[in-house]
Amino acid sequence: MLDTHELDRRPGTLRTISVREPAPSDLRTEVIGVPEGADLDLDLRLESVLDGILVSGTVHALAVGECARCLERLERPLAVEIQELYAYPGHESEDTSVVEGELIDLEPTVRDALVTDLPLAPVCREDCPGLCPQCGELLAADLGHSHEMVDTRWAALRSLVAAGDESTAGATTGDNGYRTGHHTGHSAGHHTGHDTGHHTGHHTGQRATVSGEPLTPSIDDRPRAGGPKES
Repeated sequence: MLDTHELDRRPGTLRTISVREPAPSDLRTEVIGVPEGADLDLDLRLESVLDGILVSGTVHALAVGECARCLERLERPLAVEIQELYAYPGHESEDTSVVEGELIDLEPTVRDALVTDLPLAPVCREDCPGLCPQCGELLAADLGHSHEMVDTRWAALRSLVAAGDESTAGATTGDNGYRTGHHTGHSAGHHTGHDTGHHTGHHTGQRATVSGEPLTPSIDDRPRAGGPKES
């Protein structure tokens, strides 16, 4: 409320004042506003007219909110012009405010002027890059930030190609395993047979040499069929 008792009510009387008042509640939009209780600096001119008091001047405030692009905190100084006629009792109409005794209620006028002046989509700076739409990272902190963009229309084809690559890799691995096993088995069998035959022949020859007798009788020592028998 503004006290006007020092203003002479004779038409044409003029007075200028500067006052500081706490901000009322609800001086804001969804994203930015003047905090309740913050300072409002008013530079006003009060002029007596025939039907009441004409108030005009400038209101200074500091709005606080968040950037509509990056959601970071921001501050925005405000300076709005106001002008309102406060009618004397008996001279009011539906659209005019009223002087209550010697007091003027500036709150509705200041609220209308400030809230109307608040930006609908405030930004911390005009070239703010905002947030990454994929991961939400602050782009101003990483100017080279990017993601591989995949056309969803080709996603199914990419899946089929990836599945085909995995099948090919599995078949190649199995074939290599088969070849390795076959070669190892063949080589091992060959060497085992060779070593066994050589070892057996070697020992057999040694036994024959030690006894001094052949392992198999000669043809001359074998009995002949139909030959004479000993008496």
